[in-house]
Amino acid sequence: MIDLFTDDYFMEQALKEAKIAFEKGEIPVGAVVVVNKKIIARAHNQTETLQDVTAHAEILAITSAANYLGGKYLVDCTLYVTLEPCVMCAGALYWSQISRLVFAASDDKRGFRTHQINLHPKTEFNSGLMEEKAASLLKAFFYQKRNL
Repeated sequence: MIDLFTDDYFMEQALKEAKIAFEKGEIPVGAVVVVNKKIIARAHNQTETLQDVTAHAEILAITSAANYLGGKYLVDCTLYVTLEPCVMCAGALYWSQISRLVFAASDDKRGFRTHQINLHPKTEFNSGLMEEKAASLLKAFFYQKRNL
């Protein structure tokens, strides 16, 4: 039997969230949290909409997933996000004890790896899945902002 619910499928869902952010004039980052091949949280950046610097896609997705699960730990969950988490989001991921992180595009300026921030010791992560799609959306967003 073919498994339709792969990392690619879930990253596509995160990219859909990033496109929603793009359409709203937000930096196009999207995220989904998955447990047992089921999406339990979806989010996109809303820092402008909510006028809240902490309203990153990852933070909103973590909060939504914790509410869904009825607890603060995201053990056995995977976060798919279109951009490498920043230091703030990596800290939240650390405290959530999420089991797995999969991100698309690297963030060489603000990403957690650049700042040598560690995730929880039990968290595994993979990078580069659909990196070009995510990076293209980000480049288009910033190109549009600079040329208005």
